[in-house]
Amino acid sequence: METVLVAPSSVTMESAFDPLEISALVPLNWSREAELKHARVCMLAVAGWVAVDLGFRVPFAPAVSSLYAHDACVEKGPMLGLFFAIAVIEVIAGIPKCFQLLNDPDAAPGGDYKFDPLGFGGGKMMEEKELANGRIAMLAFSGIVTQATLTGGDFPYTYNGVSDLVPPLTFTSMPGFGA
Repeated sequence: METVLVAPSSVTMESAFDPLEISALVPLNWSREAELKHARVCMLAVAGWVAVDLGFRVPFAPAVSSLYAHDACVEKGPMLGLFFAIAVIEVIAGIPKCFQLLNDPDAAPGGDYKFDPLGFGGGKMMEEKELANGRIAMLAFSGIVTQATLTGGDFPYTYNGVSDLVPPLTFTSMPGFGA
């Protein structure tokens, strides 16, 4: 089995781990761009999902929980405006960036759009933090959607609300661990 190694300087937080040899099929810069885009969307999605379930509403949005908001917005119409806004951003910024990553060897790394008006971009350490937090957000969003679907409830996504998170005061020992 031939192993494809990636130069450690070209990837943050990775140490040439590619057991499925995906980097032989897909350029790593393109994969990094896709991962960062999904990570950024999920960071916003986690914040938005919880905010809606805590009562925040945007104009023209129906007053439903996050679990049912997609279907309600598609039915009422606000989702179409959001779709067009995202499509414009993708056509103007996303597609050209992917072509640049695939065709220009000197292209800026994936996820770097040279847009930082507040000066938050702070080098390798901030890039690694963004990637790590984005990966956590991808897992968190999956968990939130799963729990909301299973319980049918709002935040904190348990069957009985906050009472499921706080153990009853009548416990003298942990259940299942003896007396």
